[in-house]
Order: sequence, then structure tokens, then C-alpha cells
Amino acid sequence: MPELTLMAVHAHPDDEATGTGGVLAAAAADGIRTVLVTCTDGRCGDGPGGVKPGEPGHDPAAVVALREVELRRSCEILGVEQLELLGYADSGMMGWETNDAPGAFWTTPVDEAARRLAALMAHHRPDVVVTYDENGFYGHPDHIQAHRITMAALDLLDGPAKVYWTTTPRSRMAEFRQTMIDLGAEWDEPEDGAEAPEIGLPDDEITTWVDTAAYGRQKYDALAAHASQSENIFFLKMGLELFTETMGLETFVRVRDTTGAPLPETDLFAGLRRAVAG
Repeated sequence: MPELTLMAVHAHPDDEATGTGGVLAAAAADGIRTVLVTCTDGRCGDGPGGVKPGEPGHDPAAVVALREVELRRSCEILGVEQLELLGYADSGMMGWETNDAPGAFWTTPVDEAARRLAALMAHHRPDVVVTYDENGFYGHPDHIQAHRITMAALDLLDGPAKVYWTTTPRSRMAEFRQTMIDLGAEWDEPEDGAEAPEIGLPDDEITTWVDTAAYGRQKYDALAAHASQSENIFFLKMGLELFTETMGLETFVRVRDTTGAPLPETDLFAGLRRAVAG
């Protein structure tokens, strides 16, 4: 029987666990080959003791080395079979000076990075590819760039059968926002009567709802593997039970499809398992 392959394209170490940890773990448990492409080195993350970029004691090279170790441990927990590192410099948050630093992912020509990613796709031949939407889910420059190079790479190839963007249902955002605030996360409110930027999609625009609660422990442990960033990973403060309840549903919008699988669906591989079995 031909082997199915899932490829997730993410921006930084730890992104793999937040939005796709459940589907990666579920796919691995189901005998599906999983490939993670991480585009940046995470150098703009916290250093030991929570020291921030630009502060005394923040050594980007040391942060890169530590975050790679943590990423590989996360992959082990999630059952990711192959990790591919593009190695671009983490660009930091939108507006940071690091956006324009030499080697920053944000300023890397899209066609250059897309060709590298397309070569990996041609090698691994994924049946399903997952990445972010045009806004990188919440506007992070590296997430936006990951979206851009993924879609450009796909245009250079025939396939894969299905392509998804991560998203979240807006019906759950108010509850999620309050949970994050209760845990101590900063949640900026718009000023001067401006409307807050909307994250996610209306429920009826979400095509794919995957129940990954059975893999809550793996997803939680994969996030916890990124211990150097624990100050910023508020999800861990929920504890396992609330985390699984809140994060145990992973949702997507299907943007390319050759299978004709009916929507909505509850499986990224709907329409493919039958074809493989046949």
C-alpha cells in the first residue's frame, strides 16, 4: 500500500505544536509519514532565564542552538519522522529592527525560499500540506512569509492532493481571549474606537474540524519541550486538562483539493485513505 505523507510548514521552533501538534501526532499514530519544515532558527526567542532579544545576556547563537534541541525533542514526542530546517534568521515581531537584518526570513526573496521548499516537497512528495493563511494567522512576519513561500512552492509542482491553512473558529475567540487574560497574557485592546483585527474565520467558512483531544498529552508535552520559551507559551499555564479541552480541536480551511471529498470534513486525509486502500 502506498504510504501517505503529511507536511507541515511552520515559521519557528514551537509553532509545530501549537496549531498542528494534534494532527501531526494523530497522523503518526495512524501510520502516516509526517514531515515538518521549520523556516527560521528562532533566534528572536527568549534566552536562558527569559532574557529578551536586545537585552544583556541574550546570545542569538546560543538561543538558536538551544531551540533546535527543543524542536527535535518536540518532534520525537509528536512522532514527526523527518525535520527539515531552512535555517533563515528569525525576523522577530512586525516592526522590529530584526525584520531587516541580514538573512532575515522576512526580507528573503520569496522565489528563492520557495525553490528550496519546492525541492523538499519534490523529495518527500506530501499528499497533504499545511501552513498559515495570508496573514500568518495573526500577522507575524515570519508566518506571513511561510505562507508566501509555501504557496509559491506549490505553484512550481504538480500536487499535493490537498492543501490547508490553519485557522480558528471565531465563535470560540471570546472564550479563548478570556482564558488567556485569566492566565496573565497581554491582550491588547484597540484604541480610539478602532475595531480589533479579526483572527480566524466564521464557523461556516471553516472546512475541516479535527478532534485531536486523544493526543492532548502529546501536544502539551511537545509544547513543554520548548522550555526556554515557557514564559511566552501561555497555553502551558492551563494545565493538561484545560489545555486538552481548549486546544483539542484543530481547525483548517481547505484551499486546494483533488479528491472531491465532501465538506465539511473531520480528517485531513478524507478522500485519500480510500484511494490508497483501493
